[in-house]
Amino acid sequence: MSEWFEGRCERCHANSIICLERALLADIEAQDRDTMAKRYFVVVAVLIGLLSGSGTRMAAQQDGTRFRVSVDLVQLNVAVTDAKGNYISGLKPTDFIVSEDGITEKVATFEEGNGPTRRLLDVGPENAKAAAGAGGPGEAAGSRDANETLGEAIAGANVFILFDTSNYMYRGFVFAQDAISDFVRSLETADKVAFYSYSRDLYRSAPLTADRTEVVKGVRTTVAGDDAALYNSLLLTLKDASGFTGRKVVVVFSNGPDNASMVPPEDVAELAQSTGIPIYMISTREAKLEPVSTVVFERMTAATGGKAYFANSWRDERRAFASIRDDLGHLYSISYYPEPNPNRGWRAINVRLVGEHGKKYHVRTRNGYRPQTNRFSSEAASSSVSELRPSQK
Repeated sequence: MSEWFEGRCERCHANSIICLERALLADIEAQDRDTMAKRYFVVVAVLIGLLSGSGTRMAAQQDGTRFRVSVDLVQLNVAVTDAKGNYISGLKPTDFIVSEDGITEKVATFEEGNGPTRRLLDVGPENAKAAAGAGGPGEAAGSRDANETLGEAIAGANVFILFDTSNYMYRGFVFAQDAISDFVRSLETADKVAFYSYSRDLYRSAPLTADRTEVVKGVRTTVAGDDAALYNSLLLTLKDASGFTGRKVVVVFSNGPDNASMVPPEDVAELAQSTGIPIYMISTREAKLEPVSTVVFERMTAATGGKAYFANSWRDERRAFASIRDDLGHLYSISYYPEPNPNRGWRAINVRLVGEHGKKYHVRTRNGYRPQTNRFSSEAASSSVSELRPSQK
């Protein structure tokens, strides 16, 4: 099955979900159906939900239909550091230039660290209508005030912790639990935390909550064992996180490579980029001995605006968690409503500093996203104007 997951399928390119379905079905037929069906049902269901738009896009291109692309309020977590890695504070909105596919964007909101949010653009009638329908899971469209929704979309940070409890974790398991528990306790009370663990399957040990005791209890009840399906579990964690408003980050503690996933890391990274969720990954020296995993971890975190850490000891693990906490406290949160853009595919984001700041400092953030296609009409494809609907990305 490796030919299906080394990268994008050469047979259908962007429509990789078809290949995934074929590979899974072939694997199920070759082995016991009952066992395999239970193992992969959840992963297949999520992937179909996330990626089925690819198949729809291809069919629409063939029959000449026109898509209406829904582009939300794009939110960026931006870190600014000097040559020595020290965080730079005190920058203003006018110090940043944000562009998407080379088109300069107008900053709508600006926030430094855990400070107050500065609203720079008014929400127009169309934006307000769309923002009112951008509530969290289970809320009816239009049930919220637009100003309230915008405030919630940029306040605080929801931290999703994903802990490797596979058989790679037999050594140093207790030390890792201690480091994660200390990290949970050190997060500010304004932040909410969720704790998940994984081996071959994902376990939601503590749902998103402000109660640190519940999260730590989830950490302490984990046990090690079985193979590691990191990318499957990370995909499901990102899917959960994308259902909540506000700033979100995923922090992964992994002790080794992935040896059981059915999902390629490229699809996981693209979902994180498109939903605006930075991935921070702490791994041990055992994982760094595996070159492929090292490259994947570094590329995935860099593409999403996060960081990768490789800890040689439990002390390094604690320092890595402290560094992540420090990073979250110094991020600039910048959001914008995208200018009209006919590009329905991958949109490149560039954030740079003006003047002397641009020469002295380094900017870290995600490098782009893919707009979600949520509806289409049978109108002629000759019209290339995208319908933009701001809500929250």
